[in-house]
Amino acid sequence: MKKSIVVMFLVTLLVGCEAIFVDNISDDKVEILAPVDGTVMGAGTITFSWKELEGADEYRVRIAKPNFLNATQIVADSLVTKTSFSNVLEAGEYEWIVYGVNSEYESQEEIYKLTLN
Repeated sequence: MKKSIVVMFLVTLLVGCEAIFVDNISDDKVEILAPVDGTVMGAGTITFSWKELEGADEYRVRIAKPNFLNATQIVADSLVTKTSFSNVLEAGEYEWIVYGVNSEYESQEEIYKLTLN
């Protein structure tokens, strides 16, 4: 009986300690590679790319048209495991965000502007 109680206690302790080993990325930012803020380019398939953020398991990518404050359309709101995301976009003004996510934390986000013609 005592042995099973000790085993249950150890299992509970190990499961409860999972969050201790998760990197706190809440003060970190994803470093953008392309398109940089203010880019003007042709419409079509746009590939958004960034550097890997240590401690992030996935990345949330959001794209709004024309911007997040006055969005007429949320073009994308996706969770991806890669460090890039492609989407076909028509001509117009856009804002986009990418931030890292793990089981406990989200990194900081920054809004980037993109103009397609």
